[in-house]
Amino acid sequence: MEPVNIGLLGMGTVGGGTVNVLTSNAREIARRAGREICIAHAAAHSYNTRRISGLDRVGRISEDAFAVVEDPAIEIVIELIGGYSPAKDLVLRAIENGKHVVTANKALIALHGNDIFAAARERGVIVAFEAAVAGGIPIVKALREGLAANHIEWIAGIINGTGNYILTEMQARNRDFGAVLAEAQTLGYAESDPTFDVEGIDAAHKLTILGSLAFGIPLQFDRTYTEGISRLETQDVAHAANLGYAIKHLGIARKTDQGIEMRVHPTLIPHRRLIANVNGVMNAVLIKGDVVGPTLHYGAGAGAMPTASAVVADVIDVTRALTTDHDNRVPHLAFQPDELSDMPVLPIEQVETAYYLRVIVRDQPGVMARIAGILGEEGISIEAIQQKELQKGDAYVPLIMLSHRVREGRMNRALARIQDLKSVTGKVVRLRMEQLAG
Repeated sequence: MEPVNIGLLGMGTVGGGTVNVLTSNAREIARRAGREICIAHAAAHSYNTRRISGLDRVGRISEDAFAVVEDPAIEIVIELIGGYSPAKDLVLRAIENGKHVVTANKALIALHGNDIFAAARERGVIVAFEAAVAGGIPIVKALREGLAANHIEWIAGIINGTGNYILTEMQARNRDFGAVLAEAQTLGYAESDPTFDVEGIDAAHKLTILGSLAFGIPLQFDRTYTEGISRLETQDVAHAANLGYAIKHLGIARKTDQGIEMRVHPTLIPHRRLIANVNGVMNAVLIKGDVVGPTLHYGAGAGAMPTASAVVADVIDVTRALTTDHDNRVPHLAFQPDELSDMPVLPIEQVETAYYLRVIVRDQPGVMARIAGILGEEGISIEAIQQKELQKGDAYVPLIMLSHRVREGRMNRALARIQDLKSVTGKVVRLRMEQLAG
């Protein structure tokens, strides 16, 4: 058969890795795809010739990305530019021209995926996005295909390597957030502007996609509750460890009778859970299906070669499907378009979880009883409570509490009342807890 011609947009870290994989493993890829796959046209403003070994096998390289999507010889466009613009215009133009699209752009899919998939369905082409979530871990394929026989009950994922590296260092070496972040930037794990990573935006993009795949709902990034780790203190990491918990920056999606929970925040997890022991820059996604039970998917969540592995796997899938009736392909969001659910995504106030609380209180009789009374009046029961020893010369001591599961709105009311007590100083620290039991 004739080779499949690829158009590549962007030859940065992932784009360069994709060139290397497609050229160095060309024979194995052809064996799996059933046809040779060639990069016929690539667009990039700049690229590192020392890091890209297969440039001599790229048909044509220019700076005009729109020329690639307009090239009539191209059958599949790989979009690795990132961001919203011009990526969205390029993808939509490629679809309009009848070309299949492979992308690693989680922000684009999370915010504009509904429109992009609708355009692709109308034109009868595929948009593949395995590399958009968890790098080299085939988590999109697991949800769309491998777990298709299950009702997915919940997902909990460490889906940002930068945040996981920071929390690992804070816990293992008792280091402050700022110092570890600076090191992560030096090592290349964090960007010069780390906002997307440390404030949970990157993870929320990915969770939006996972939630849609798991529960058959439209992509709704604006409904995903997002909280970062930049305000997390070393003392809370240490207190959690003493109580038998690790703190991880989790993306959690859960189906309830009332609606879908979609939330990203620091979370206490029991040390005994496998996902609590995923450290460094690694990613892991724990999925609970009603038939299969819990499955843990672990691997490299970023980097040139792991992400390129996912990109090329999508290219192979699209190549295999080129002759398939488009009505019988695996749907973009795992469910047939007319079967997507209108089940609501719940606001964080309606989410039910357990809590870690740290309250700084004056060391005087009756304080603990007043706080316990407020929690009881709000229907919140306490699982464990610790009062740290008073240091010489201090008038205040930290009170550490773990609660049972309760709705966030109820906890918010209780914390507002506790915060108003004259015997309480500073801001009450509240972290959410999940048991993640299978």
